Amino acid sequence: MHQKMQEISNFKKLEQACHELLIHLTERQREQLLDYLSQLLKWNQTYNLTSIRDPEQALIQHIFDSLAIIPGLQSYLSKESLEHPSILDVGSGAGLPGVVIAIVLPHVTVTCVDPVEKKISFIRQMAGVLKLTNLNTTHSRVEDLSQSDCDLATSRAFASLEDFAKLTGPRIKQNGVLLAMKGKEPLDEISALEQNTEWFVERTEQLKVPKLNAKRCLLWIKRKKTS
Repeated sequence: MHQKMQEISNFKKLEQACHELLIHLTERQREQLLDYLSQLLKWNQTYNLTSIRDPEQALIQHIFDSLAIIPGLQSYLSKESLEHPSILDVGSGAGLPGVVIAIVLPHVTVTCVDPVEKKISFIRQMAGVLKLTNLNTTHSRVEDLSQSDCDLATSRAFASLEDFAKLTGPRIKQNGVLLAMKGKEPLDEISALEQNTEWFVERTEQLKVPKLNAKRCLLWIKRKKTS
């Protein structure tokens, strides 16, 4: 009974969060997100995939936090009119934000990359259980990947901006974009990025994560134009 009440509560909270973020999801997509969260918490008891063990906090800090980047991402993909958009989720961990993106944007091919085998095994299992044919996994360090031609790369607390750009940059298209999810705007990291790499922060998008009382931002990072 308690579990059923928890499921109903989470479903309502997810609906409200999507309403606040102006994201339209089908009932199936909402179910997939909550099934993913349930499986994450279940696997976490054995494999320690995340330090957050409280179901409500995991809903907010994992699912809502990842959903917060979707409106900006949708807007970019629509504006660029990419025929078969592809995203590389670097240091994906338990699949954040990669699995969430794959669920919400089924027309986008998402590849989650992480060097920890148990985390990649979990994501691979989720791809099967949730029938996400657009979700791929690679057990590797990003710097060991062969050249890739993804349109975008995402990272959530993966590394400094400078390291993210240096390690991931060669794996995306020349006109591709790096999306770094951060807490408050990391001014020192931005300065180091722009001084030491061919990349610059085109814009900083402030995010409002439902029910989360903490700063969040999304950095849109592009290559500097060569003269």
